[in-house]
Amino acid sequence: MRGTVRLLLFVVGPWWLATGCAGGYIARTAQVRQAWQAGEPKLAVTMLDEAWTSGPSEKDKLLYLFDKGMLLHAAGEWEASIKVLAEADDLAQKLNFTSVSEEAGSVLVNESVRAYRGEDFERLMVSVLQALNYAQLGKDEDALVEIRRCNERLEKMVSDEKKPYEQLAIARYLGGVLYEDQQDWDAAAIDYLKAGELSRQLKGPAAEPLLRLAKKTAREDIYQALLKRYPQVEHAPVPSTQGQVVVIAEVGEAPEKEAGTAPGIGLAIPEYRGGSGWAPLAKLTVDGQAFEAATVTSVDAVARLHLQDRIGKLVARAVAGTAVKAGAAAAVGVLTKSSEAGVATFALLMAVTNHADLRSWLSLPAEFQVMRAPLKPGTYVLTVTVGGQRFTREAEVKAGRVSVVVVRAF
Repeated sequence: MRGTVRLLLFVVGPWWLATGCAGGYIARTAQVRQAWQAGEPKLAVTMLDEAWTSGPSEKDKLLYLFDKGMLLHAAGEWEASIKVLAEADDLAQKLNFTSVSEEAGSVLVNESVRAYRGEDFERLMVSVLQALNYAQLGKDEDALVEIRRCNERLEKMVSDEKKPYEQLAIARYLGGVLYEDQQDWDAAAIDYLKAGELSRQLKGPAAEPLLRLAKKTAREDIYQALLKRYPQVEHAPVPSTQGQVVVIAEVGEAPEKEAGTAPGIGLAIPEYRGGSGWAPLAKLTVDGQAFEAATVTSVDAVARLHLQDRIGKLVARAVAGTAVKAGAAAAVGVLTKSSEAGVATFALLMAVTNHADLRSWLSLPAEFQVMRAPLKPGTYVLTVTVGGQRFTREAEVKAGRVSVVVVRAF
């Protein structure tokens, strides 16, 4: 009997040690999330650094950089956020080349033993945030470089990797804003119109540039179609003596993963928690006028689509791992001349390793929303309300220009 127990420990022990704590990073940063949910991103950055220093885990480094970059962005530390997100982008690219040992470990144990590489949409969101960071610094060209990088990476995923994705409407809309600021009307029209194709939730003032620039650039058929889609949206030409302000509200929190089960086979897979990505609509008040937001991109919807695309690969990997464990358990049964020992070994191995990897970039918003207002040149105090939260920002509006203001509401 003792020999059987020792053999069981010999076989199961390495698997148990390899699993470690699958939810380690998520658990260690629980208080960090409480800080940012309380509207304290600067405090959250300090707490995140402390949590990372006290127990760094290289396999979670990308998550740490993702969260730190997002929190610095939320705190208005644009240059610091650019630096951290650039490091995250470099690391994400390197992690695309998985080592043989990591690949084997993920099959034999589970996905949590691998360095976190980020969901496809998370890696794309780095460029979106970088573009917003540069826009806040007045560096339109650098912002447009990030927008093009995001679009090109996504197009490659679709064309080369055959993934069923769409471009991110927020990237195209922001591209439209930046091109409009440069008075590149044709490029602005192209990006705005693409954003309108991708986001059926565009409405009100947020949809105004689609009509205005379709007409300005002589896209008559498209303009007539837009008139039917947006019959109530006013879109008079913006006088050369007037400017505009566009507020990008990053609202709510990205959906959380929870453990699910692959139908029919009982293997653990990650899935996004239902209803966890809900976000209230923001409202902008400036110069005595109120402007309601329109959702341009639901990160919640994008996240679910991207995870669904790779579930098949996760299941295949889990099935392969189960076969290996079954072989190890059968070997125990033969060595001990006990079928019960083999069954017990398999049950123990599955109990130890059949866990879904629930890591994700939780500080991302649930939605990107847009508000815009035409204003005379001058300095304005903008008030943005989201649910029970209230934010004030100062914006300088110049004639013929488009000012971008970013608000992060957790």
